[in-house]
Amino acid sequence: MHDEQFPRGGPGAPWWDRLYETDRAEWIDFIDHPDPRLAERARRGLRALDRFQRASLAYRTFSRLALAEAGQQREPRILELGAGRGHLAEQLLRDHPTAHVTVSDISTDSVQAFRTGPLGDHPRVTTRVIDATAIDAPDHTWDVAVFTMSLHHLQPAQVRMVLREGTRAAHRLLIIDAWRHPAYLAIVPLLLLLGGATAAHDGTISLRKAYSPSALHALADDCGAPVHLHCRFHLPGYLVASASRSAQQLPGGTAATTAQNRDD
Repeated sequence: MHDEQFPRGGPGAPWWDRLYETDRAEWIDFIDHPDPRLAERARRGLRALDRFQRASLAYRTFSRLALAEAGQQREPRILELGAGRGHLAEQLLRDHPTAHVTVSDISTDSVQAFRTGPLGDHPRVTTRVIDATAIDAPDHTWDVAVFTMSLHHLQPAQVRMVLREGTRAAHRLLIIDAWRHPAYLAIVPLLLLLGGATAAHDGTISLRKAYSPSALHALADDCGAPVHLHCRFHLPGYLVASASRSAQQLPGGTAATTAQNRDD
């Protein structure tokens, strides 16, 4: 199946799911746009997203999930991909007193903001410009790579690259994104309340662009590496995907499944 025909609900997605899907851009996709008006609108969208994440205690949830992936490591090495405003990294540092966090983003402006803010002076933080689809680092540089609320911005070919690169550069890759179901459009009024029209616009598109577990399994099958993938639902409405290059025990004693083993 060609990527332009690949449904985000997965190869077996029903007709209504394909109608639900959209290819419209979000405002935050223009964060590095040369037009200052579009770039400012994108920054406004990021600020609104941050308010929503704080209100929903999302950073605490993401930190807990990432540290669970690291297991009992005394000084886990964690890479945050697509870090945005860096608040997940701050939460990780609060939650684990000896963790070392590499805070990265593809946006040079975002990384410059990390370097000039509190993270830039933290002794356990490294800041880097990193493209999640082409990570410039040796194999297994990190224990865990975490990529939150960003996967839906990527095209299928890029998702394959993230799965391949993330499981190469880190022992485990943790992906967290919105759970794909039209019922979650019910949160759009809350987004409007917390972030205005920009947040409501981007949130609606994010929900409609989210990948389903079956879509991620299909992409893992075809990513060019022996990636083992385990997907699960996490309250209040997250897709949590754990990926690695070899069969390992997942946190809590659950065996990792290969991409061929469907768990959705």
